[in-house]
Parts: sequence; structure tokens; C-alpha cells
Amino acid sequence: MDNNQELVSIIIPMYNAEKYIGQTIKSILTQTYKNYEIIIVDDNSTDKSVEVVSKLISQENSKIRLISDQKLGTAARARNCGIKAANGRYICYLDADDLWKPTKLEKTIALLNKRNGAFAFTAYEFGDEFAKGTGKIVRVPQTLSYGKALSRTIIFTSTVMFDMKKISKEEIYMPDIKSEDTASWWKILRSGYTAYGLNENLVTYRRLERSLSSNKIEAIRRIWFLYRKQEKLPLLKSVRCLFGWAYRATFRRL
Repeated sequence: MDNNQELVSIIIPMYNAEKYIGQTIKSILTQTYKNYEIIIVDDNSTDKSVEVVSKLISQENSKIRLISDQKLGTAARARNCGIKAANGRYICYLDADDLWKPTKLEKTIALLNKRNGAFAFTAYEFGDEFAKGTGKIVRVPQTLSYGKALSRTIIFTSTVMFDMKKISKEEIYMPDIKSEDTASWWKILRSGYTAYGLNENLVTYRRLERSLSSNKIEAIRRIWFLYRKQEKLPLLKSVRCLFGWAYRATFRRL
């Protein structure tokens, strides 16, 4: 490990991820950037997720921490618990069934340093239930402001990284609502930060058949709630943003 590498805290919320968590962790262990801690926050899993992680801890005990002593109930609470426990200069998220390419950490940190930014995200590829890439890659812009973000939910949670020298933990805590990730990005961007995009596919988003995000009607309800209740946008602006969101969500393209 390069002694000059700053610590990265990787936060993984986990609930009944026995089938996937081992592969997810291994995608971290193969990173070219080596100075990281893995904080797994288990939300009272009823399968063998904790056993899988415990076995990996016995092999990589200096890298992995498991928090599993409480029932949290939502991904937002689990991530916030991980944020509280994080020690790194950089904080990033990885969902328990997604995968990183080996250069994900290295290249995202390089982008933040190059742009002197606090908030970065990357392109990603949809994978099937086995995390095999489908060839459908979501491209991202070089920068994303609050105004543009309202009509494009293009920032995917497992691609995000924050530089904690430039943003505080209080600013990145997620609200405990549906679509907590999107609400969190908007909150951060609304406060004046710019999100910097790396248009390179560094993450595989495993799409499960019954995942929440695949329910289109529910997705529309959630995004409308965010516009009207969370962001308190006027009705006409909410409608315009919704049409823009629907168009881009359909094609997953800029």
C-alpha cells in the first residue's frame, strides 16, 4: 500500500444478502487502491448474511467491520449508522448486491482531487441477477447541479464518493424517507455543492426481478413526493421535472 494513500470508508447496508455479499466484498478486495475500511451495517438479517461476513472478517479482519447489534428498518438509517462509524477522509457507498470494477476507488479519488470537489459519481452498467453486464451503460455528465439533477435521477448510490475534508457528515446524512438516496443528492446539491461525474463504467448494478426500483408506478409516486413535499417545488415546475425524469428514466441516457 502507498503510505500516502488516504483512508476510504466504504459503507454497505445489508439485509438478507447471503447470496451476494461475498461477491460484493470481493470486488472491494481486488481494488487497486488499498487503503480502505469496509463498514457493513446489518439490519437484522434472517438468512446467513452475517455468517458469510464473519467468515470473511476472519480472513480480512483489518479491513472489515460488521455492525449488527440493532434493528434499523431502512437503508437510510443503516447508511447513516455507517457514516457515524466512518474514519476515512473519503466516504462511499456500495449496496450489498452490487459490484465495483478494480479501479473504482482509484479513479474516483483522482477525479475529486483533479476537480477539487467534495462529491463525485461515475457511470455504471445494469447487470442481471447474476451481476453479468447487460451492455446497457448509464452515461453521466462531467458536472451536475441541483437544477439539472431534479429532472434526471442519474446518480446511482453505489457510484458515489465524498471528500470529508470538503463536506461534513451532517451534510451527507440521508433523510429517512423513500428514495432517500435521490433526496440526499438533491439536499447536498441544493446547498451549493457540484457533483462531478466520471463517465466511465466502474460499477455493476445488479437488478433483481422484484427490486423496488423496478416498480414504475411506485417510482413515479416516490419522485412526485420528493418534488412536492421534500423540495416543495411549485406544481408546474414539478410537472416539468417529472416529464424530464420520465423521459430519461425510460432511456437511461443523457
